[in-house]
Amino acid sequence: MSTWVVTGANRGIGLELCAQLKARGEGVFAVCRKSSPELDKLGVEVVSGVDVTSAEGPALIARALGDRSLDVLVNNAGVLVPDALGALDVETMRRQYDVNTLGPLRMTQGLLPKLHAGSKVALVSSRAGSIGDNGSGGLYGYRMSKAALNMAGVSLARDLAPKNVMVVLLHPGFIRTEMTGGAGNDDPPTAAKGLIAQIDALTPARSGKFFHANGEELPW
Repeated sequence: MSTWVVTGANRGIGLELCAQLKARGEGVFAVCRKSSPELDKLGVEVVSGVDVTSAEGPALIARALGDRSLDVLVNNAGVLVPDALGALDVETMRRQYDVNTLGPLRMTQGLLPKLHAGSKVALVSSRAGSIGDNGSGGLYGYRMSKAALNMAGVSLARDLAPKNVMVVLLHPGFIRTEMTGGAGNDDPPTAAKGLIAQIDALTPARSGKFFHANGEELPW
């Protein structure tokens, strides 16, 4: 049994990740700002009151882990606020950057003492953050925050390689969740299954790369 920490675990893809990991016998620490009835029913360790924009978050998680080391950290928490040129709100853009980019970096840095040789860090990014794949424009705050997350992930992979800790950037697909307003091509169970498969397949040779949940390597 491995020990997994999943942020943004109270709904959507995060909730489904926890459900599938619990079903296969993993030790799951479900991290969220506020739990949900669906999460409470899973029987996993819920660590609520954690905001990824707060410096105190990692300490709360470390306290819950106790003397256990961390095998897999899934930085899944995120926020999307649609915007368009001519109607940009700088404050909501900053909020997306704080949650989507700095949040995973805060969590990873704060939990470094819990990581060991062979540990994995997964950053749930988005194809929307791919510069090479941007054919429609818009979504400035979200796209920019995910592009910056991709850069952070590559730097983390380089910096953590000497410790034999692997890092991967993952796009879950266009998934029907509250974040997308119910729009999408697939549902959370499909995304979660694919993300877990990619994390399982992560090796040092794949560290620092950007993959779709279906295994396709994506352009930066």
